[in-house]
Amino acid sequence: MKKVHIWLFTISLTLTVSGLSSQEVVAEEALAEEVIDTLKKREKKPYTLRFGIDLSKPVMAQMDKDYLGLELVGDIRLYSEFYGAVELGNEKKTQQSERINLTTTGTYLKLGFDYNMYKNWKGMNNSIYLGMRLGNSFHNQKVNEYEPYELNHYWETEIIKDGPEIREQDALQARWIEIIAGIRVKMINNIYMGFSLRLNRLMNDTRPVNFDNLYIPGFNKKTDENVWGAGFNYTITYAIPIKL
Repeated sequence: MKKVHIWLFTISLTLTVSGLSSQEVVAEEALAEEVIDTLKKREKKPYTLRFGIDLSKPVMAQMDKDYLGLELVGDIRLYSEFYGAVELGNEKKTQQSERINLTTTGTYLKLGFDYNMYKNWKGMNNSIYLGMRLGNSFHNQKVNEYEPYELNHYWETEIIKDGPEIREQDALQARWIEIIAGIRVKMINNIYMGFSLRLNRLMNDTRPVNFDNLYIPGFNKKTDENVWGAGFNYTITYAIPIKL
């Protein structure tokens, strides 16, 4: 009788262990299927070429009669969440400093990349990204009028509107680097809206004779004491899928 109990205990223990092992296998298989289903829901973005325009510059031109600007933007998905980006623009800005009124006219080119940190689900192609640009401007500076510096302020200073200093200086350049944070959201079909903030750091520039670059196309305002700048853009772009 004792041997029978021992055999019954052994058989029961074996069946219990087998049942637990089977449950573990089933659980592992269920977990694997869940992971596979999750991966299937996440769809790799197709290679796409996007191009469009920065809407903020036409809006600024309507609000400021001394400003005109246009910027074209584009990007292409190169690898996984890595995008190559290009921005090409033209600006004309008239501004008054402390003693000089001048007009800056020129074009600029920015080349760089964006890295998307947002994990899209199936059917989505949105972006929350960080990026960098290298910018280069080619511009002219025209002095419209200036006020000579006088030690004696008893007499009213005459504003000079003609003479050797009233001229345009061309072949000016500037180079800078931009750090970017932005978002891009698909609206309808292949149309995307985007917004980005930019922190600029001027590396070098060609200065006009007898005065400075007070405004650099693509970079924004510049002063002697500060080589840092900031900016933003608000874009609308159209995407063209590329099948490889």
